[in-house]
Amino acid sequence: MILGDLQEGIVIDHIPVGKGMVLYHYLGLDKLNSQIALIENAVSSKRGQKDILKVAEHIDLDFALLGYFDPHITVNIVHNGEIVEKKHPQLPETITNILHCHNPRCITSIEQELDHVFRLTDPETKTYRCIYCETIGKEDDVEM
Repeated sequence: MILGDLQEGIVIDHIPVGKGMVLYHYLGLDKLNSQIALIENAVSSKRGQKDILKVAEHIDLDFALLGYFDPHITVNIVHNGEIVEKKHPQLPETITNILHCHNPRCITSIEQELDHVFRLTDPETKTYRCIYCETIGKEDDVEM
């Protein structure tokens, strides 16, 4: 499959398969008034398959969000049809409102407007814990 060349914008590459639409939602790409391409299950020499997002606009990205989903994601900045910069997000120390604490005794269950903040406690296993109750966040706790 060949898509048109991107002259200006960003390409978010090496997204784990199945996470492209989740990132589309979290990055607020549905609110943009520009061309966006989501490519799912693209062939990858490194991973076998991957998702790709192409945005025909320069936008501010949440690198903590990208790093949480996969620190191997690559963000390519495109100007005049050429990649002028490559950025790699890092695994963030804290994430806010990405995971949702499911502990019914957590303060976030009572105080609905309180942000759900998780802190990285083990980078090896990518373990995040709620800062209020220490409950371990699980990837399936990602709120959509």
